[in-house]
Amino acid sequence: MPFKHNAARRHRIGKMKFKVTNWPEYKAGLRQRGSLTVWIAPEALSLWQAPKRMTRGGQQRYSDLAIETTLMLGMVFGLRLRQTEGLLTSVLKLMGLDLAVPDHTTLSRRARTWRSSGERQGGRLSGEGPVHVLIDSTGLEICGAGQWLEEKHGTRSRRSWRKLHLALDADSGEIIAHVMTDQDTGDATQVEPLLDQIGIPIRQFTADGAYDGKPTYDAVTSHSADAAIVIPPRVNAVKRSDIEPPSQRDRHIAAINTDGRMTWQAVTGYGKRSLVETAIGRYKAVIGRRLRARSFDAQQTEVAIGCAVLNRMLTCARPKSARSKVAAT
Repeated sequence: MPFKHNAARRHRIGKMKFKVTNWPEYKAGLRQRGSLTVWIAPEALSLWQAPKRMTRGGQQRYSDLAIETTLMLGMVFGLRLRQTEGLLTSVLKLMGLDLAVPDHTTLSRRARTWRSSGERQGGRLSGEGPVHVLIDSTGLEICGAGQWLEEKHGTRSRRSWRKLHLALDADSGEIIAHVMTDQDTGDATQVEPLLDQIGIPIRQFTADGAYDGKPTYDAVTSHSADAAIVIPPRVNAVKRSDIEPPSQRDRHIAAINTDGRMTWQAVTGYGKRSLVETAIGRYKAVIGRRLRARSFDAQQTEVAIGCAVLNRMLTCARPKSARSKVAAT
């Protein structure tokens, strides 16, 4: 993974080639992703109706599980709420199940208050680990004219972007934590909220230079004191001589000054950070680059279900790649 300083001569650097070693299984899993086979467990049938509330107020008809199932089905097939309602109605009818389907108005309203269950959406559960965590962020466009208004008429649109912060398990490729904020929120400020969702020890924490700073190191150390933190320091970073023993950041600066940044990347395994960029690309390709929901709470629900969908798909089909011996010239 060449550093940005080598951009001028990157065309001379041979590109690494990889080969999928489990192509038959991976191909079968990709076909399975498009299967319309639906299986509903008896436990899910019993939990379709919302439990009776013991306080004042109206009684909900559908449980959070029913809302999640319906929204997830619509997101997988790229449908709007009305079309999702029609699809689930036809599926349940073909299965011979007498279950009421949430209408589009109910889905829109409940999406603003839906909360995931105690079990995290598709990632590792508490008690497993330690884990190598990769963190990065990306922008998601809000539904609306946005940039077109600004470029065409010079009008500043109130609808712009949301920022999605992801934490990835480097070993399994699953999204184990996510946070959505507005576009003006700094990346480093969301490290602690992401780590709060990870109930397992961290073996290594890897992020890009935007996370370089004492707050990030303190947040990771507070979560897992023995975690190795791999963040490239700034180009003008200076090693502090008044701290003994030297901190991890100071050791990174000394190693880069001695052996160069490329060697430091190879020794620390910084190149694995590309996996979280791949996950971001997978999110935008499968789920979409634009948020469909309009309210912030509903957008949080959309992102949470989108991450769960990606994790489900990853368990269905995941390629195993091996680097080829001969690189392209």
